[in-house]
Amino acid sequence: MAQDEMSIQATGTVLMENDRVKVWRYDFEPGAETGWHVHGHEYVITTLTDCALRLELPDGETREAFIPAGSAYSRPKGTEHNVINAGAAPMSFVEVELK
Repeated sequence: MAQDEMSIQATGTVLMENDRVKVWRYDFEPGAETGWHVHGHEYVITTLTDCALRLELPDGETREAFIPAGSAYSRPKGTEHNVINAGAAPMSFVEVELK
């Protein structure tokens, strides 16, 4: 996406929260992004759909990844990135923050 184009924001919805976890659902239209953020907690992602991700990283690196529906992975506290739906179809995942 060109710098001067408006970015499409992903939709984040809190599904539940207690003293140990916070559970989010993220939905992305094609081209939608989270915007730059730093994770304040370790977290686990479970994909609800196939996810064609473009990850923008703080050092200027960009990575492409394809995560099939039903997959899970985790990342540590302090992870910083912008996540973009690089595919042609909507994508969704659930993120569980471990407090």
